[in-house]
Amino acid sequence: MAAQCVTKVELTVACQNLLDQDIGSKSDPLCVLLMSSSESQWYELGRTEKVQNCLDPKFAKKFVVDYCFEMVQKLKFGIYDIDNKTIDLSDDDFLGELECTLGQIVSSKNLTRPLVLKNKTPAGKGTITISAEEIKDNRVVNFEAEARKLDNKDFFGKSDPYLEFYKLTESGSWQLAHRTEVVKNNLNPTWKPFRIPLQSLCGGDMERSIKVECYDYDDDGSHDLIGSFETTMKRLEEASRTSPAEFECINSKKKQKKKGYKNSGVVSVKLCQVVKEYSFLDYIMGGCQINFTVAVDFTGSNGDPRSPQSLHYISPQGVNEYLTAIWSVGNVIQDYDSDKMFPAFGFGAQIPPSWQVSHEFPLNFNPSNPFCAGIQGVVEAYRVCLPQVKLYGPTNFSPIINHVACFAKQAVQQTTAAQYFVLLIITDGVITDMDETRSAIVNASRLPMSIIIIGVGEADFSAMEFLDGDSGCLRSMSGEAAMRDIVQFVPFRQFQNAPSHALAQSVLAELPQQVASFFSLFKLKPPRDSSPA
Repeated sequence: MAAQCVTKVELTVACQNLLDQDIGSKSDPLCVLLMSSSESQWYELGRTEKVQNCLDPKFAKKFVVDYCFEMVQKLKFGIYDIDNKTIDLSDDDFLGELECTLGQIVSSKNLTRPLVLKNKTPAGKGTITISAEEIKDNRVVNFEAEARKLDNKDFFGKSDPYLEFYKLTESGSWQLAHRTEVVKNNLNPTWKPFRIPLQSLCGGDMERSIKVECYDYDDDGSHDLIGSFETTMKRLEEASRTSPAEFECINSKKKQKKKGYKNSGVVSVKLCQVVKEYSFLDYIMGGCQINFTVAVDFTGSNGDPRSPQSLHYISPQGVNEYLTAIWSVGNVIQDYDSDKMFPAFGFGAQIPPSWQVSHEFPLNFNPSNPFCAGIQGVVEAYRVCLPQVKLYGPTNFSPIINHVACFAKQAVQQTTAAQYFVLLIITDGVITDMDETRSAIVNASRLPMSIIIIGVGEADFSAMEFLDGDSGCLRSMSGEAAMRDIVQFVPFRQFQNAPSHALAQSVLAELPQQVASFFSLFKLKPPRDSSPA
C-alpha cells in the first residue's frame, strides 16, 4: 500500500471565530487531526501546538500526510479548548470539527468550512481554513538568532519577545511558517536554535520574500508587535557567527508618529544553514535495519491463564489481546528487518528451575540465544512459555528497557544510520518502578531506539500517558530531560472492534519521524546514500 503513496502533503490550519468556553479569558485552542482507514475507526495523526487565549488561531505546527491518490482518505480536524495537562482530549472543551477528505483539500488548495459540533449543528460562527501544499523539497533551514535593544512593551518588567516567520504564498498573502519560543523579560534575547523546512519558508525559492515579525508575548493573547522586516533566503544565507545578518525591526505605526524614529531593535541571524532532510524511507531504502524486540507482561494482575477472565487466556480460536498485539505490530515491522530474527522476553514471572522472579527472561528460556524466527516464532515461543511460568510481580519496565538500550548503545558508534531499535512492551497496567523507568527512557532518548507500549485490559493507564511525552518533556527523577519523545502508548481497548491494521497504524504512526529525527540530530546519513547532498 505504501508504495503508491508517493506524495507528501503539508497541511496548514487556521481558525476564525471559535466558541469562547473560558470564563474571564478566551479559549486556548489546539487542533487534532484524525484519519480513518475504515468505516468507524479513527486514529490520531498529530496535534498542533496550543494557542493561548485566542479565538482566531493560526497554528504554526503543520501536519504532513502521505497522499494516496487511489484511496479515499477521510480526515477529521477537531478543535479543543485545552484546560489541563492530560493527553486525553475527552476532558477538554470541544469547539467544533470538520470532516472531509484529503482529496477535497488537495483539489481546492485552500478549503474554508464551518466547524460543526458532534450533533452536526454549527459551532457558533466558527470556521476552519486548511491549506495544502505538496512537499517537493526535503531541505530544512537551521537557524540561530538573537536580538538587541528591542522596544520595551511591558509596564512592569521587560518585553517577552518571540519571532514569527511568514512565507509569501502564490496568492500574495502571508502564511505563518514558524513561531519561535518566548524569551521572558529580555530586550536582548537569544533564541534556542530552530529549524524550518525550506518549503514552508519560501517554497524552495531563495529569492522569495520572507517576513519576520517580532512580538512581545502576553498571557491574555494580546501580543504587541515590536517590529518587523522582510528579507530573502539569499540574504539570510550570508549569515555567519563572525558576520551575522542584521535586520532593523521597524514598527510602522511608531515610525509614522515619532520624529527621528530609527528602529525598534535589531534582529541578528548568526546561522542560517540549508541542509538536506532525509525521510524515513530514505533511511530504510538506504540500508538502515530496524531491530525489533518484544517484551510481554507476565505479572499476576493478568489473572490465571487457565481462566477465561485472564488476559493471557488463549481462546479456542487461539487468540488473546497479547497475541493480537504481537501479530498486528510485528507483521508491519518485520518487513524492515532483514534477518527476521526477533528477541522476545517476558517480565514479572517466577521462572523455572529456581522460581526466582525475573524481569527479563527469554520466552524460549535460552539466554544466550533469545531470538525467535519471525513473528510466527515469537507467537510460538509465547504459547510454549505461558504454561511453564508462574505469573507474579512487580511490574518493572526498566530492566528490559535498559537491556535493549545496551544494544542501541553499541550501535551509537556507527558512522551511518545503519541500526535502529524498537522495543514493543505489552502490559496490563500499572508500573511499579516508575522512577527507574523514567530514568531508563531519558537515557534511551539519546540512543537509536524507540519504545512502543500497548496496554491490554481495562486498567488505569494514566501513568503510561505520562511516559508518552506528547504532553510535554519527560524528565528523570534528577530533573534530566529526555532528548526527544521516544515512547508511543496505545490502549488496546480502543481497537477491539477495529480492523487488524488499525492498531499497527496507530502504534507505528510516530515511528518514522522518531527514526528520521534521531539520525538527523546526530547528522548520520543512510548507509547507501544515493542522492546528491
